[in-house]
Amino acid sequence: MLRPEHPANSTPPDQPIGHGSVPGHRLNLLLSCAPARPGSSFDQLPSLLGPMGIRSIQASSGEEAADVIRSTSVHIAVVDVSVPLARCCPHAKPSNEDGGTRVLQLLRRLETPPPTIVVRPSQPITRDSARGLTQALRDGAFAVLDQPVGLEAMLEVLRRILRRHYADLWPR
Repeated sequence: MLRPEHPANSTPPDQPIGHGSVPGHRLNLLLSCAPARPGSSFDQLPSLLGPMGIRSIQASSGEEAADVIRSTSVHIAVVDVSVPLARCCPHAKPSNEDGGTRVLQLLRRLETPPPTIVVRPSQPITRDSARGLTQALRDGAFAVLDQPVGLEAMLEVLRRILRRHYADLWPR
C-alpha cells in the first residue's frame, strides 16, 4: 500500500500543490484508460487513493487526456495504449496513431515529464512483447504493465514511483 511519510515541515495535505490542484489533494494522477473496463484497477484507484491526497483524473480518450495535460499539473500518468484518440469514437478500431500513443507523446514534450506507467494489451508472442517493452522504456516509461492489470501490481508500481521520484513524499 502507498504510505508516504509526511515530515512535520512538509506542506499540510490541504494545501494545493500548484496550478490545477484541488484543496485536499497533493498529487495528480492521470488515468488515461479505454472505456468499458468495469471492475478494473483503473476503476478502483480513485476511491483507494483519494483519502491519501491523490487526485485521480480519468480520461477515456486521447483528446480528454490532452485537455487534462494542458490544464493540470500531472505528477504521475497511467496511459492505456488502447485508449481511443477521439471522444466520439470509443469503439472504433484503433489506428496506427491511436490515443495512447498521442498521450505518451504529449507527456514526453512537457518541461518536466511525469513518471509514466504504460498499460498495454497482453502480448502473446515473446518477441513482440520484448520489442514493445524496449520501445516503451526508450520512450520514457517508468514501467510497462500488461492487461489485465491487477490492483496490487498497479499499487506496487505507484509505490516505486513515489519512492524514486518523490523520495516517499508527496510533490510540493
